Amino acid sequence: MASAAEQLASNLSLGAFSKATELKKRIWFTLGALLVYRVGTYIPVPGVDAAVMGEMLNQHGGGILGMFDMFSGGALGRMTVFALAIMPYISASIIIQLMSAAVPALETLKKEGESGRKKLNQYTRYLTVLIAMFQSYGIAIGLEGMRGSFGAAVIDPGAFFRISCVVSLVGGTMFLMWLGEQITARGIGNGTSLIIFSGIVANVPHALASLLELGRTGALSPVFIVAFLVIAVAVVAFVVFIERAQRRIVVQYPKRQVGQRMFGGDSTHMPLKLNTSGVIPPIFASSILLIPATISGFSGANDLGILAMIGNALAHGQPLYMLTYAAMIIFFSYFYTAVVFNPQETAENLKKYGGFIPGIRPGNATADYFDLVLTRLTTIGALYMCIVCLLPEVLISNYGVPFYFGGTSLMIIVSVTMDTITQIQSHLLAHQYEGLIKKGRVKGRGR
Repeated sequence: MASAAEQLASNLSLGAFSKATELKKRIWFTLGALLVYRVGTYIPVPGVDAAVMGEMLNQHGGGILGMFDMFSGGALGRMTVFALAIMPYISASIIIQLMSAAVPALETLKKEGESGRKKLNQYTRYLTVLIAMFQSYGIAIGLEGMRGSFGAAVIDPGAFFRISCVVSLVGGTMFLMWLGEQITARGIGNGTSLIIFSGIVANVPHALASLLELGRTGALSPVFIVAFLVIAVAVVAFVVFIERAQRRIVVQYPKRQVGQRMFGGDSTHMPLKLNTSGVIPPIFASSILLIPATISGFSGANDLGILAMIGNALAHGQPLYMLTYAAMIIFFSYFYTAVVFNPQETAENLKKYGGFIPGIRPGNATADYFDLVLTRLTTIGALYMCIVCLLPEVLISNYGVPFYFGGTSLMIIVSVTMDTITQIQSHLLAHQYEGLIKKGRVKGRGR
């Protein structure tokens, strides 16, 4: 079976792609949905002078606002209806997943299959609304006190502006959440990741132009710019290498006799990715770190002593920010790996179908072996993500390099691209198999 799949994969071509009508529909739907998202990042929030917001972002773009603007695809700098992006939905997903591991009622729902998953998704949507309302109200208050060389950021402050701002931002976030779900169900790839990916990629040309402008004005030396771009390419290559790395566990199936014939006795392998959790830990960690910094940044931190201290301590490039970011990446690496891979369940399924790992007894011993291997892999994967995400951040905070060349953004771009290409290949393989089956049926009827 493996050799047949490899042979089909080698035969994939543009001709096979042109015949896969279902795949083309999915790709066009995905591109159309992402186009709608990009158009939405230019629809302004009523009553806000975007020039003032842009001026503030230029002044404080090296801090947390710059990272928030990166995840929103530039919508924050233009103060549009998608300024909150999809980060409230990600924060709600984190909270629900954490609670499902600690609250028995939610844990029971998680084990109920499709019906339980739908209920948990519904709870996530409700929590997304609450988080988005809280963050949008804080932004509305912060905007009313914001002033630049062009004047006040809000043309007519008051209750009506706050309500319209909250409605616009919450509505934008909920629309993005729905759009992401539609892409996942009817398109190609994970909708949430693709929305973040498209926002980052859309601003990479502008970030590259800004980097070259720093070199032209003398703020950065040409040697440093060349070295930084080489480092960025090396990070991309390193991410591709690690994301493709696997630990292959040999699985043996015993021989069994049925009548005069022998079946089974095959040996295969179970691939475990070195980075099982993918790009989820950096996204989760970034979304949580954005919350306190956003509150202090938009709420006049100069007058809120404790919030000011927290905001300054968690500012981009500060030691506490780096340590907290690394700790969250490590935590979410283990947590999300435990969510997507259950050693006990995998061992039971293997035992049910007669499979075993050579030298390991079926059942609990196999589950313990899976747990040991997965723990070691997750440790290496977490350290890899910390290195990739934190080392470029030092250059960004010290030299003013745009966020779009940071480790987190590069990792999101590479990981999402690889995942999307893998799904496209899977659809093409399925189409090839369907073609072979139809040909076999036609030949069978002809005989």
